[in-house]
Amino acid sequence: MNITPFQALACPLDGAPLQCNGFTWRCAAGHSFDVSSQGYTHLLPVQHKNSRDPGDNKEMVAARRRFLDGGFYQTIAAAVSQAALADLPPLATADCLDAGCGEGYYLRQLAAATREGQTLALLGLDISKWAILSAAKQHRQPNWVVGSNANLPVQSATLDRVLCIFGFPVPAEFARVLKPGGQLLLVDAGPDHLRELREIIYPSLKPARTADPPEAEGFSHLCTETVRYSLNLSGTEIIADLLAMTPHLYRASTKRRAQAAKLENLSVTVDARLARFQRDAIR
Repeated sequence: MNITPFQALACPLDGAPLQCNGFTWRCAAGHSFDVSSQGYTHLLPVQHKNSRDPGDNKEMVAARRRFLDGGFYQTIAAAVSQAALADLPPLATADCLDAGCGEGYYLRQLAAATREGQTLALLGLDISKWAILSAAKQHRQPNWVVGSNANLPVQSATLDRVLCIFGFPVPAEFARVLKPGGQLLLVDAGPDHLRELREIIYPSLKPARTADPPEAEGFSHLCTETVRYSLNLSGTEIIADLLAMTPHLYRASTKRRAQAAKLENLSVTVDARLARFQRDAIR
């Protein structure tokens, strides 16, 4: 595989192109952003934060890393990698963003799936500094930045692929940064995703959402596939990690979280929807 860091970053303060000189990114207006010793760049201005420490905390990131490193979502990662690489020419150089990359699992899987002769310029972005720190420690080749999907620090029309996996999609921003003909891959939870766990921690489940693909202005829907399989989890630690890496941890009552914490074995359904969109031509 040939993996390089994505370079077409934009200043989060004025949108101008950033140039990297040594370990500092700088725009023409003089705004500068240092690459940390751990290998990531903080491009989330304080005025774009919704809290002092936005995104997943250190404990959630650690739980997600342990769970994903166990291979439990490898089937999802393989489907995403196959879809992302499917329409690229054999000797293509493609620029790819994982928007809401977490600790970098899916981007690492994509890098490993790259075919001989292909080059990927990779960018992983997350609003959580803890997630980006974990990602940068595990794989140094992509460019890792702390930033927001709502204001991507990326130059317009520079990306061939945008991935948003169990994240917070912002179609307008994704359309801005994708080249015409570029593709957006969205992964979200299907109606039965982790149903067995949700039945334990909630008194009742919400009605299933529509199966129609999400609307994305500026895009044409290409296809949607379902990734569905069963997981048999054994051990209180791995079940606790699954709960800790989801929003369900904070939505459940103390009593029901305690019930889940006692589980030693759990069979759950993985039900994910992978939707592919193509960026329309810019008129």
